[in-house]
Amino acid sequence: MSSYVCVIEAHLHFGELHDLKGKRKELHSMKAHLRQRFGASVAETGHHDTWQRSTLVCALVGDATVSARADDLMRYIESRCPDGASFELDLRTLEDIRER
Repeated sequence: MSSYVCVIEAHLHFGELHDLKGKRKELHSMKAHLRQRFGASVAETGHHDTWQRSTLVCALVGDATVSARADDLMRYIESRCPDGASFELDLRTLEDIRER
């Protein structure tokens, strides 16, 4: 059985928020749900001082089901960001990572 690592970079747009405080509240809630619901490691990596944009990086590890979990995670983020979300996904086996 192979082990997989999936890294998802999510570029988020919050059109209806009007300040950094609102963005922080939304991101805090979203990151907590991603951790609890999907077992993801989550970090905000970009647009820290921009109130309508953010970049999150999420990491999932596991067996072959990690791809389905990644799809569910992206759908969840899209549901929380009706103003827009785009994703970049990298899925690698543990063997792929070791070869690099």
